[in-house]
Amino acid sequence: MNKTAQETTQFFEQLRSLLSTPVKSELLICPTFTALNAAQVANKGAVSLGAQNVYPKASGAFTGEISPAMLAEFVSYVIVGHSERRTLLGESSEFINEKIFALLQNQLKPILCVGESLEQRDQGHTFKVIKEELEISLKSLSPEQMAYVTIAYEPIWAIGTGKTATPEMAQEVHVFIRNWLMESYGPTVARSIRLLYGGSLKASNAQELLSLPDIDGGLIGGASLEPQSFVDIARIADTIEK
Repeated sequence: MNKTAQETTQFFEQLRSLLSTPVKSELLICPTFTALNAAQVANKGAVSLGAQNVYPKASGAFTGEISPAMLAEFVSYVIVGHSERRTLLGESSEFINEKIFALLQNQLKPILCVGESLEQRDQGHTFKVIKEELEISLKSLSPEQMAYVTIAYEPIWAIGTGKTATPEMAQEVHVFIRNWLMESYGPTVARSIRLLYGGSLKASNAQELLSLPDIDGGLIGGASLEPQSFVDIARIADTIEK
């Protein structure tokens, strides 16, 4: 929940200036709902655009909610299942599953977030929690539908805290997710799906984390609020060969 429409316009003007020397990595920005129009105008196609949430109905008496069709006018990706929505707003994996199907029906690409709390990690339940979130959130999706899904691992204990999973911890969970995809959808789907790391990734740790074999990119929070730090991460990503 950052940036007014005016601030978003300024952000994209700065971003486009920084990208006058292009980057190879695909870049995606997900502004808040009220800034999506300003983002689309100021972006001028420089990067991909996404939204931070969606409601899984086409229209109706759902005051304050935003439908997939409304978002499709502005974006190509939508984040679902972010830990803040799970923990602060009580969203269940079953509800997230509804959202994913609604997005796919509107040719929008879901970015599914999964991750454990500090208490769950300390109790040794990391893999149990993530497996359950994957199984329920992606229930009944076909391999063809999965081709449009991106998965982000965001350890809740590392979001906005300045804490970061060690490279070993991050890779271990990404391997678990990749193996789950292999068992559930086969090797072709498992290899093609992008797995993002979303726990306080910034320029100072990007090289180490993005170099790991099963981390394909980042779901970046605080470090994305300034165009320069966001582009710095992208240029670091460009130097990594996989």
